[in-house]
Amino acid sequence: MKNQLVTSFKGIIVAAIFALSANATAQDKVQAPDFTLKSITGENKRLSDFRGQVVLLNFWASWCVPCRAEMPILNDIHQKYEPLGFAVLGVNVDQKSEKAIKYLKDTPVDFPVLYDPDGKVSKLYSVSAMPSTAIIDRDGNVRYIHPGYKDGDAEKYRAKIKELMRE
Repeated sequence: MKNQLVTSFKGIIVAAIFALSANATAQDKVQAPDFTLKSITGENKRLSDFRGQVVLLNFWASWCVPCRAEMPILNDIHQKYEPLGFAVLGVNVDQKSEKAIKYLKDTPVDFPVLYDPDGKVSKLYSVSAMPSTAIIDRDGNVRYIHPGYKDGDAEKYRAKIKELMRE
């Protein structure tokens, strides 16, 4: 019960950051709620396994046009920064993973894609727009959030990633 309350409280804090600003600052350090999801390869992936790396957590759906436009850009970012201690985790929210699998056959990515068909992790992060992105520092703190996607947003991601990589 205590763990559920702590997880719920962390989710509320993350929700508050999403609600207050798309530009969380260094003072807005909130521990990212941990989770485990199955990946496209069938492995379970846990967010805490990426501790020590800067992580871009992207919530997306196969039916979402901006998500589809953003996916190749996220793959480029992943390829560029992965050797420096960075990871992209794509969290697909489609209720049926077959739709995501079909999309990824046409637009393959090198980063782990995880499935959240019941929306539990999306709820932990209070995702209200597709796509939604959270960038997490090496210590596991949510440091930047961004609902939606439009041209130019990738530059904001790159700037925040570079800043966090230098810390």
